[in-house]
Amino acid sequence: MKALSGHTLPFAVLGHPIGHTLSPVMHNAAFQSLGLDALYLAFDVAPEALLTVLASMKTMGFRGVNLTVPLKETAFKGLSDLAPSASRLGAVNTVEFTATGLRGHNTDGKGFLTAVNEAFDFSVTGKTLFVMGCGGAGRAVAITAASEGASRLLLADIDEARCRAVSRDIATLSPSVKVEWAGATAGEWANRTPEADLIIQASPVGMKPEDICPLPPSAFRSGQLAFDLVYNRPVTCFTQAAASGGARTSNGLGMLLHQGAEAFTIWTGKPAAVEVMRDALKKALYG
Repeated sequence: MKALSGHTLPFAVLGHPIGHTLSPVMHNAAFQSLGLDALYLAFDVAPEALLTVLASMKTMGFRGVNLTVPLKETAFKGLSDLAPSASRLGAVNTVEFTATGLRGHNTDGKGFLTAVNEAFDFSVTGKTLFVMGCGGAGRAVAITAASEGASRLLLADIDEARCRAVSRDIATLSPSVKVEWAGATAGEWANRTPEADLIIQASPVGMKPEDICPLPPSAFRSGQLAFDLVYNRPVTCFTQAAASGGARTSNGLGMLLHQGAEAFTIWTGKPAAVEVMRDALKKALYG
């Protein structure tokens, strides 16, 4: 890595917890590849401290920040300057420090579409999707899929109000898309998953090795696709259950890559070194 100096530009990812993140791996590899005097760090920040921390980071000279669980919706509610991507998706995963303040963006939707196409050669247009978890990333995935022409969305979350909010937003933005609540319990979800072409796991379940997938192998079927937004394990409890049930699977490493590449360009104005970032992530995860 290039030696740090008084001119080094700082970037970071914030989350709570944050120990699982691989974002510093890919962004620092990209900075080095492009010869940029920059450094990307990770900080554990609780939701109630987020806006204070972001203001302090701007004062300290930070140039850009990524946000992960559970900060995306907090930032959306707290930032006054929102790019169209964040306004549409109702969550912020990328903060740009501008001359006038903080601007919130969302690169999750584009990252999801690119990753799913790359993993499965699959387009959501005309398809039925089951989205398990309707928080910041899940709502971004659901709203993006609707805007790209998905025919039907089945939304699952233990918090019914969260699903209803996503459903209302989709009704406004993409009124032709049929949206259904798939229930709040694992048993209800397992009864609905066979209807889907693609099942998306958008909750934090699977980030810890002891986590148990709420869907059993019998909830999946042959010919189905299963995409887990969790990326810090080569095989998650969700992808393991899905593969046992006959589905084709992918973890979320590709989505991390492509949402990060989009954020990189927002901050620097330069095309991201995508293949360098991909190689760094693969090395970190798979060895």
